[in-house]
Amino acid sequence: MSEARLLETREYAPPAAFTAQANVSAEIYAEADADPTAFWERAAARLDWAEPWHTAHEWEPPTDGAIPAARWFVGGKLNVAHNCVDRHVDAGRGDKVALHFEGEPGDRTDVTYADLQRRVSQAANALLSLGIEPGDRVVIYLPVLVETIVITLACARIGAVHSLVFGGFSAEAVRFRLEDTGAKLLVTSDGQFRRGSATEVKSTADAAAADLPELEHVLVLRRTGQDVPWTEGRDLWWHDVVDTALPTHEAQPFDAEHPLFIIYTSGTTGKPKGLVHTSGGYLTHTSWAHWAHFDAKPDDVHWCTADLAWVTAHTYEIYGPLSNGLTQVIYEGTPDTPNKERHLEIIERYGVTVYYTAPTLIRTFMTWFGADLPAGHDLTSLRLLGTVGEAINPEAWIWFRRNFGRDELPIVDTWWQSETGAAMIVPLPGVTTLKPGSATVPLPGIDATVVDENGDEVAPGRSGTLVVRRPWPGMARTVWGNPQRYRDSYWATFAGHGDFGGYYVAGDGATKDADGHIWLLGRLDDVVNVSGHRLSTIEIESALVAHESVGEAGTAGVSDPVTGQAVVAFVTPSGAAEVTASALRDQVAQAIGPVAKPKHIIVVPDLPKTRSGKIMRRLLAQLWEAEQDRRAGREPKALGDTTSLQNPWAVDGIADVLAAAYSRTS
Repeated sequence: MSEARLLETREYAPPAAFTAQANVSAEIYAEADADPTAFWERAAARLDWAEPWHTAHEWEPPTDGAIPAARWFVGGKLNVAHNCVDRHVDAGRGDKVALHFEGEPGDRTDVTYADLQRRVSQAANALLSLGIEPGDRVVIYLPVLVETIVITLACARIGAVHSLVFGGFSAEAVRFRLEDTGAKLLVTSDGQFRRGSATEVKSTADAAAADLPELEHVLVLRRTGQDVPWTEGRDLWWHDVVDTALPTHEAQPFDAEHPLFIIYTSGTTGKPKGLVHTSGGYLTHTSWAHWAHFDAKPDDVHWCTADLAWVTAHTYEIYGPLSNGLTQVIYEGTPDTPNKERHLEIIERYGVTVYYTAPTLIRTFMTWFGADLPAGHDLTSLRLLGTVGEAINPEAWIWFRRNFGRDELPIVDTWWQSETGAAMIVPLPGVTTLKPGSATVPLPGIDATVVDENGDEVAPGRSGTLVVRRPWPGMARTVWGNPQRYRDSYWATFAGHGDFGGYYVAGDGATKDADGHIWLLGRLDDVVNVSGHRLSTIEIESALVAHESVGEAGTAGVSDPVTGQAVVAFVTPSGAAEVTASALRDQVAQAIGPVAKPKHIIVVPDLPKTRSGKIMRRLLAQLWEAEQDRRAGREPKALGDTTSLQNPWAVDGIADVLAAAYSRTS
């Protein structure tokens, strides 16, 4: 694993006032370690169960080639939608606002828990009228709207399995998910508002849905009012089917292991994996984690800025906050429409108390606003900040704390994955001493650590592979239709290790410091090997972003005839100073060491990112190598799948910059 180190020594103890009112105290770690299964049973007891479980946990390890199988709360039955909606109404909180919705054009709607119960009941009845039964798959291809949450909860209510797809994905990406799940229903819209304009979507949905024998209906929400193509007998308007349905529905309980949703990983290589999450274990992990590490209070206004199709939104924008009865904000559009202060306006307008966003957006704000936020916005309602996606650069962490957190608010930096269900490495804001750039320590009940190639825990300061050594409730149970791929992808490397017969391999490199805090170093295949020195891309990027001229940075390893690999850095300017290669190389040499200096530095307008805000470093390397092939008169290799990118135009922008650099030197 990587050897160079970006030294970070700043520490921030939890504020005493925050600790005094926090939901959990330091004792929770010892309590969870003493009996992890009993700990998770107490977490599960926070939910409403129609029938109790008889066995808390069963586990079949991946030894001797076996497919691993986890079961939690065996015999127990519950309804996920009841836990997120009905029980709050039953408790007399029906008038509480569940959702403050703000559309990109400025339309606004407040939805109470009683309103949400009525809408979800109507959608559940509509699904039943369309022949959707428990276990049937429903693909939801919608932007961030109230109706997206409504139809998602309606699926959970009747036991259908939902799979959400980002509203900006291509027909190819949507079709793959329809085919792979064998979906009976696609839910989409006529169009969506994004970046200041109305974009027609139905044609893309039609291309995805064409000639799929298992797909019976396409349910269409009227959002933009555009004229759209129509297939009689297959296509149905939401307002004709859902809005006219009966407003009451009796939720039935389902087995704890009943599948709740399928979520697809994204990437530039290989076809996406459909990860299956179940009802009881996922909701237990999600609800407790949200309550604990976001210190969820009844009067919180929670805003998770993720698109609803991302797993972060499943957990921290749908099931977590709603299961805990919170009010939250959902926003349809982009953060710079109609101006770059839109998020600041939203925080002020709704009195947001918890703001959970991605390092990508924080670095974008740094580029837009410089050292300080623009004046005129009252952000004093904020009491807690959170980050998710990639490991946050220390300088971005400090900027976020100073500008959004008044130099005093805790930042809950969360590490987790689509595969894990909810946060795995995360501080408890009233307990944990924070270190900029570190997600800190495992959540109570989670046994995550860093091991070497033999599966042995590494010493402090050494790097290795991040693993989870014990099953947990929120874990994905399998890859849809391909259990062998589930074993091969996540369990084969350390099958047979530890007390549970195998370690879950996250695919990330990491290191632990002397205090046991974990520092993520990027994907295992994002390590650059320069003359035998293994360098972390995230550490190099953090050093680059610390320079005033750089807004964002993405680094990759590319072939080099002398050193084997060389570091190529793609940087977007901050606008605060001129970008010069020599200054950036000096910055990296000072922060990490001379061996980590990028050989090539390319200034680009944007970096390709997934919907979760992860920079696609492999794609950066592919673009660089493709240009080298062109220069040598070779046919460039085709790029991998780019349908899951949030900004596919960035690929063309980088290719143009590389081609222009070549034309100047040829």
